[in-house]
Amino acid sequence: MKLIYSVLVLLYSAGTVHAADRPNILLFTADDLHAGSLGAYGGRPGDVTPNLDAFASESMLFSKAHVNVAICAPCRAVIATGRYSHRSGAMGFMPAREDVPDIVTTLKKAGYHTGILGKVGHSTPKKSMQWDYSFDQKQLGNGRNPDIYYERSKAFFDACEAAGKQFYFMVNSHDPHRPYCNPDKLTRGAAMPSRIYRPAEVDVPGFLPDLPGVRAELATYLNSTRRLDDTFGKVMQALKESGNANNTLVLFITDNGIAVPFAKCNTWFHSSRTPLLVRWPGVVKPGTRDDTHFVSVVDFFPTFMEAARVREPEGLDGRSFVALLRGTSQMGREHVFTQIDSKAGGAAVPMRCVQNERFGYIYNPFSDGRYWYRNNNEGKTMAAMNEAAKSNPEIRARVDLFRFRVPEEFYDLKSDSDSLHNLINASVYREELKSLQEHLAAHMRRTNDPMLDAFLNRHDRAKVDDILLATYGPRKDERKRDQKDKAKKKSK
Repeated sequence: MKLIYSVLVLLYSAGTVHAADRPNILLFTADDLHAGSLGAYGGRPGDVTPNLDAFASESMLFSKAHVNVAICAPCRAVIATGRYSHRSGAMGFMPAREDVPDIVTTLKKAGYHTGILGKVGHSTPKKSMQWDYSFDQKQLGNGRNPDIYYERSKAFFDACEAAGKQFYFMVNSHDPHRPYCNPDKLTRGAAMPSRIYRPAEVDVPGFLPDLPGVRAELATYLNSTRRLDDTFGKVMQALKESGNANNTLVLFITDNGIAVPFAKCNTWFHSSRTPLLVRWPGVVKPGTRDDTHFVSVVDFFPTFMEAARVREPEGLDGRSFVALLRGTSQMGREHVFTQIDSKAGGAAVPMRCVQNERFGYIYNPFSDGRYWYRNNNEGKTMAAMNEAAKSNPEIRARVDLFRFRVPEEFYDLKSDSDSLHNLINASVYREELKSLQEHLAAHMRRTNDPMLDAFLNRHDRAKVDDILLATYGPRKDERKRDQKDKAKKKSK
């Protein structure tokens, strides 16, 4: 009996599993999508994502799924490496270390044919990580043309069939990333969405004020989201026509939340929450949902390894959730950890967050009462907030919080998922706060986080500043950069 077991382990470890026993894997990502925009996640209006909603009825829906970094490139580096940013080296828009294993190289060695559509640079954090099939934004109608995605997907499936190989296919829509879809001024190469939305139809998220300017911009965001859904539908059509739908593990996520204040490029609840829909015929029971376990994109690499029956490389930070897909439970999924290190442009704004079923705790070591935060996702929504802040004290307070933050934040996410009421000084939750702080410290120790000493000395501003300087270098003056950018726009 022991001999038989040893032989089976050897076969599994060597990757000599018959191809027919392994699924194809298709990961479809949206770009800057608010999870609450999907009808399957309670979105209003309810007709924005008909293809995704239909797909949800065939899938398992996860309500507690998150990305670990709510910024495009570093989020995708986590997916590619199965490691937190500080463990791979991709602490922003920078490459991962070449010695870090990646999902594409690992699957190619196991006999998979690999392909990618869109967001190629952001999804390829290492020079040695080479896709077999690749088309980027300009070759995909600016990443916003469903028919081109269909044709490129069909060609990839045909190539895999000709090669007789299973595939790993990462399909990345550039929707609903800015610039949002204005039907009167389409981006070159982009297609018209199958439905156009009006400001009156918008359901403004609770973390934003309901202002005319906000509604106007969010209507164009919904146009882009509808086109994302159109693209997803066309890719699923190509998959079905290829005959591979019943042997393909398909996942849908976004790389981060919507590109407006209080979402993308931060660690609030709506920054990192992602829809996660998983269809795997014969394994996942259609129309089911998981409201219990936290799952994040750092778990994708080990999950794909288990699904493909490929030996998992050493050093991954995530855990396979195949057991959840099979309908069983897993211990140790009571928390999720998210972070930011640096954003587009290179400015370091380190943030660390831990969430459990009810509460969320955030540590912002960069916040000293003087540093002025900005990102490139503010748009007309922030302009409307700035204007309203001149006469509305509540909106003024929100703008100031966004710009300057506070070192620590603590929210009751069950009653305040929009993170409007910071309970950091509420004595009634002292034990809950302490528990999350301890979990965050343990996670930082476990992953050798360079911000651990800053967190442990968070009440010593001078020491925190020294740690930030040693880790990220001198700070960039974001307020001056913002003023220069605005001056350039006016001069054009």
